Amino acid sequence: LHEILSGGLTEHGERVDYASLRASLLYDDFRRCTGKLHTFDPSTLPDRNARLAFWINLYNTLVLDAVIALGIRRSITEQRAGLTFLRQAAYLVGDQRMSCDDIEHGILRANRGHPLFPGKQFGSSDPRLKWVIQPFDARIHFALNCASRSCPPIRVYSAEDLESQLDLATRSYLATDVQIMPEKNTLQLSSIFKWFATDFGRREGIIDFVLSHLSDTTERTWLMQQRGRVSLRYKPYDWSLNSKAQTESVLSSTQSSQ
Repeated sequence: LHEILSGGLTEHGERVDYASLRASLLYDDFRRCTGKLHTFDPSTLPDRNARLAFWINLYNTLVLDAVIALGIRRSITEQRAGLTFLRQAAYLVGDQRMSCDDIEHGILRANRGHPLFPGKQFGSSDPRLKWVIQPFDARIHFALNCASRSCPPIRVYSAEDLESQLDLATRSYLATDVQIMPEKNTLQLSSIFKWFATDFGRREGIIDFVLSHLSDTTERTWLMQQRGRVSLRYKPYDWSLNSKAQTESVLSSTQSSQ
């Protein structure tokens, strides 16, 4: 993953040169590597940090791989054979099918299930339950990249540095995405906080989480003073593909119109 990202990322991990990756010999090696996952047993990973790092990296790897393999051009919200991208994109891991949704909602969110559908991701007899990671850590939401412009940047996570990496990823995302508007007494947030409100503890938990990870002292002080009265507003999520080609197309169109 380190190697594939070093040759395909632009703009601090926020854009991916999918066309370049698709044509590279490195991508062929990448596919051969991921093809061996069916023989790997995640239960052999030594501790919780190793498991978290593995599944976060695998989610981001799978998304990148599937965008190329499925020929996604504009957005992962495009339908494929009646399935959403995050359900269709999957690897065989330890001979178990693992989709993006399985990894996120089953493994990393401690089997809480998709926020739009009732029930848990894995049923009581599902063999994948043994891989579920407890306790749940809400910071994983800022480590997963679903190939969309509003997603956090892609990074590679390691067991040894996981705590500091998750903290940095969360602080970095909130620093660029959270907007405090004192004149409207409003805290504007990513839609991630709306979709996964229960993961953060709903309104009060969301405010506590933001306070814990805001780097700007002035903003943090204001929010502490106004927390009982502040309104929460959620930004529309930009599902446009996080591709370098789309960025260049937008810039070209803008320059042409000028």
